[in-house]
Amino acid sequence: MERNQSVGETHVLVLPFPIQGHINPMLQFSKRLALKGLRVTLIATSKSMQTSPSSVNFASIEFEEGETTNSVDEYLELYESLISKRLAKFIEKNQTCSQHPVNVLLYDSCMPWALNVAKQFGLQAAPFFTQCWAVNVIFYHLNQGTFRVPLEQSVVSLPSMPELGISDLPSFVSDNSGPYPGLCKLVKNQFSNFQEADWVFCNTCDKLEHEVSSIQTLIFSSPYPKSLLVVL
Repeated sequence: MERNQSVGETHVLVLPFPIQGHINPMLQFSKRLALKGLRVTLIATSKSMQTSPSSVNFASIEFEEGETTNSVDEYLELYESLISKRLAKFIEKNQTCSQHPVNVLLYDSCMPWALNVAKQFGLQAAPFFTQCWAVNVIFYHLNQGTFRVPLEQSVVSLPSMPELGISDLPSFVSDNSGPYPGLCKLVKNQFSNFQEADWVFCNTCDKLEHEVSSIQTLIFSSPYPKSLLVVL
């Protein structure tokens, strides 16, 4: 945050991907931020996201009636198209009408397009990686081209990790011809622009993944002085 901006003046807008395993980590982190005195608003983008009284404020930007799809891949495309526009309108209205305008957008790493929305309004931006760090490393190197799918070898060697066989890899990697190619694209694209963010957060247990998290902190942070990786 800016040095001359007090914690109480900071308003963080949190945008989780509408899947339970992504919502819960970001909700818990939101509560931790609120306990530090920050104003936090979590955006619900699905009616299945139940809210209850807490230190976190809640707002909603959802699909409207009739906005449906027939497949997972179509849903992902429609979600990005509609939610990105509605998020921009929400932020614009907030900055115009609210006594506490948003300063920071904390978004699920599965939605790299949110970074562009944040930049549009001059907000600081931070992706939040909800997966364990070992999985992030695999997807990161897949996006970097360290190895390709379908695999041309039976073993994959990555920095700070043991050799991985096909059965050790996430199904999106080991079975690139699976029924949902859009999901494979989704996990790879998490790393398409994260180096342009102001902060990078990862949800992991450093006591279990100490070596891999330490190595990847250096890999991610060193080339990009503007970004800072924070392991939670």
